[in-house]
Amino acid sequence: MRSGRNDAPSGGSEPGLGRANGIRLGRIAGVEVSLDWSLLIVFTLIAMALSGGVLPHWHPDWGQGKVLVTAIAAAALFLGSVLLHELAHAVVGRRLGVEIRRITLFVFGGMAHMEGEPKTWQAELGMAIAGPLASLALGTLFLLMAGAIAGPIDLDPEDPGKGLAQVGPVVTLLLWLGPVNIILGLFNLVPGFPLDGGRVLRAVIWGLTGDLTRATLMAAAAGQTFAWVLIATGFAMILGVSVPLFGSGPIGGLWLALIGWFLGNAARQSYRTRLIEDRLGTVPVTRVMHRDYQSVDPDTLVQDLVDNGFLAFSQRAYLVVSDGKLRGVVSLEDVRVLGRDHWSSRRVADVMTPIERLHTVVPSDSASAALALLAEKGVNQLPVVEHGRALGLVTREDILKWMVLGPGSAA
Repeated sequence: MRSGRNDAPSGGSEPGLGRANGIRLGRIAGVEVSLDWSLLIVFTLIAMALSGGVLPHWHPDWGQGKVLVTAIAAAALFLGSVLLHELAHAVVGRRLGVEIRRITLFVFGGMAHMEGEPKTWQAELGMAIAGPLASLALGTLFLLMAGAIAGPIDLDPEDPGKGLAQVGPVVTLLLWLGPVNIILGLFNLVPGFPLDGGRVLRAVIWGLTGDLTRATLMAAAAGQTFAWVLIATGFAMILGVSVPLFGSGPIGGLWLALIGWFLGNAARQSYRTRLIEDRLGTVPVTRVMHRDYQSVDPDTLVQDLVDNGFLAFSQRAYLVVSDGKLRGVVSLEDVRVLGRDHWSSRRVADVMTPIERLHTVVPSDSASAALALLAEKGVNQLPVVEHGRALGLVTREDILKWMVLGPGSAA
């Protein structure tokens, strides 16, 4: 064990490592795409709703197998439509100087994770409007394709399902996906943050006032108002009230209320994030990191690390350093997983997380960027590394303490 300025521990059960969330699909247009496990709920609900009600009504002569396959295809294509919506944000954002790290599809739709806030209101506006426009264009295209394939369809306003009985699975899919994508685009244009329409509103206010924080506050307030409307509407549906466009019933009402709850939380979090960015955006991570730490050599026996490290100090993880270079991190969880019987025969290098798999920051990174990385990867501490050497350690506590006690704070 040794102390010094160039060796720093990282913390948490997986220090510096991201948590695996869902299924990684790979990269599309240079953007990493992943599916959250919660998306299975949406997929199942859509498939069940279509196979249990909509499709049998439209096609009473179809067998159960045909109905089920069409329902599953519709659910998959809808999720693909949501992905295209998010990719539109990413592609346009990248052209306007906003880097998108990854796209995650989850239970409430999709989310494009940005490296930081757009630098100009024009970039915010262009990136925000791209998603809804893509959904509206996609929905229109689906309807045009359905018309080109099936020709004119005689629909009875009282019972549109009668006219759809004559079309096949492909046209049925197109006729369902078209309106759904148009509704998706219009819903996202509602001017409440963090919906795309809320970002459009923020961009407009930002452009008029020149104050991003004020614009975020106003757009977030609009988002919270819309969220409460959704929650109230959902509860009314649960109580049996028939709401225009939404109908009534406990399942639809609960789903609407959950969407409102999610949007309200997201709006509040977006404003808090903006305040943190204001406070920390120009503060280098070297101002908030601490330099007192202990490290361990990769050839140290795990038993020695336990006796002289974990049992002697409160640290939950240690940076592994040799020849002044950071080699990896070994955590209390790594030691626990190894098992007590192997502590006296295995080296730290055998159980550590190598540097190739660590998340780190560099001295030029801002404290707000470090805090965002800590939150995104689900870790408590990050090494500050320059040219392979650990300069210090930044933790959530370090950043929060600086916000409370640093220059310009209310303390």
